[in-house]
Amino acid sequence: MAFIDFKDSELYVENLQAKELAAEYGTPLYVYSKGALSDRFNAFEDALKSKKHQVCFAVKACSSLAVLHLMAKLGAGFDIVSEGELRRVIAAGGDPKKVVYSGVGKTESEIEYALSAGINCLNIESPEEIDTVIAVAKRLGVVAPVALRVNPGVDAKTHPYISTGLKNNKFGVCEEEAFELYKKMAKEPCLKVSGIDCHIGSQMTTGAPILEATDKILSLYNKLLAEGIKVDHIDMGGGLGVTYDKETPPSVAEYVSPILKKLENIDVALYLEPGRAMVANACLLLSKVVYQKNNGGKHFVITDTGMNDMIRPALYGSYMTIVNATVHADGETVVSDIVGPICESDDFLGKDRALNVRNGDILAVKGAGAYGSSMSSTYNSRRLPCEVMVDGDKSYVIKKRQSFEDIWKDETVID
Repeated sequence: MAFIDFKDSELYVENLQAKELAAEYGTPLYVYSKGALSDRFNAFEDALKSKKHQVCFAVKACSSLAVLHLMAKLGAGFDIVSEGELRRVIAAGGDPKKVVYSGVGKTESEIEYALSAGINCLNIESPEEIDTVIAVAKRLGVVAPVALRVNPGVDAKTHPYISTGLKNNKFGVCEEEAFELYKKMAKEPCLKVSGIDCHIGSQMTTGAPILEATDKILSLYNKLLAEGIKVDHIDMGGGLGVTYDKETPPSVAEYVSPILKKLENIDVALYLEPGRAMVANACLLLSKVVYQKNNGGKHFVITDTGMNDMIRPALYGSYMTIVNATVHADGETVVSDIVGPICESDDFLGKDRALNVRNGDILAVKGAGAYGSSMSSTYNSRRLPCEVMVDGDKSYVIKKRQSFEDIWKDETVID
């Protein structure tokens, strides 16, 4: 089912017109489809049903309490990278026992909070972190469930900023080092060697890299088993790509099936950490056209939505599909740069887009659910956008637009 689509020349989110949502709540506006989010989660559950598993939603992709609450209700676990994300999960009703915690810079206090909360697994990313976890576990008098995040040296064939599985990336420990570190951890009474973790990158549009990584993780698993070290899960991370433009990533079933095939005779649970694949195309960012102009033959469509609201194009050079929420039967299509109000030359939502646009129109940035709201800021003292969730023919505010006073409420002046 298409939860976000055109009907009679108007863009709809489920049963509500995008332009009517913009009129009611203002712009910039993030609009999520509850049906699309549920549908994507269920696609992972269906694909994994033949094996013990846990789908851990990657909180960094979209940290909205409403989205996390929906995921928790659907049965999701969570992949986190900070104490703040764990606190968000708990505030949203998520179960800490379904949380896996990665990140290269976990502090002692963050580790203490996570172990006290009873999370599922700490994914350790350096030899020194092992020593910190041991010290914290001893102080708390608990047995810490741990895995190593193994960096298998596999190229995810994606943007270098979101590639995480190569030796020149900061994440994890190299596969050559992992075996000895596992032996060290297995000797510690305050550690429970629970799993093997791996995440090689994001926005993968082919399944080949994840299968190469799976083979390397299985090789380590077999070495550990021969050493008498039995883990209860293998976590292959996230990374399944989505369609922003003309990408043709595999379906969830196509992506998962070959991994399951490799693990079918292995007595472990499979954990996956989808974020982008779950939420990206379940959300639009709505923007209003405020001006248009030509500069020496270059046409600009100026909107009220900037890089502070959606930084992916400026940060990664990412292409995001932009459509007019109303298809005009007449008027001229012009190739334009879609830009925002921020005082930076790289403040754009899209370049060289052929659009038929009038002032006051509502433009929709598609694929906005992942790394949109979660990376937004108040740069130029612009307020964080309003966010709504659509459920059928009803919409709900899940995050109020900031007041200006909210921006500086934690600041003070001195004389």
